[in-house]
Amino acid sequence: MNKELQNSNAYTMESAGKIGEVKIADDVVATIAGLAATEVEGVAALTGNLTKEIVGKLGMKNLSKGVKIELLEKAVSVELSITMKYGYSIPKTSSQIQDKVKSAIESMTGLTVSEVNIRIVGVDIEHNKQ
Repeated sequence: MNKELQNSNAYTMESAGKIGEVKIADDVVATIAGLAATEVEGVAALTGNLTKEIVGKLGMKNLSKGVKIELLEKAVSVELSITMKYGYSIPKTSSQIQDKVKSAIESMTGLTVSEVNIRIVGVDIEHNKQ
């Protein structure tokens, strides 16, 4: 088994008549959440911490940037840091993000999403300039 997966947080899936085990790393759940959030109209970008921002500027794409995941017993808590596009309703867009992230994680992993918290960290006005 991959040592990196053993050392990181992971959820082990159980199934009847299994041949082996399936482990889902928290980074995988974070990537699913990040991709789902960026598909919502009105989201300019996910915003991570300074280290992730520097890595992104160097050309290394991190799809879990701006996503914090907490795996509990068969449940997951998600926190997203988002930059919104100017002119979009924050409550409406946030609700769409919560629904899309919850649906994507639950359908792809089988985990139950207990909460999706959104932190708006900025407004991007550059996308609206023609």
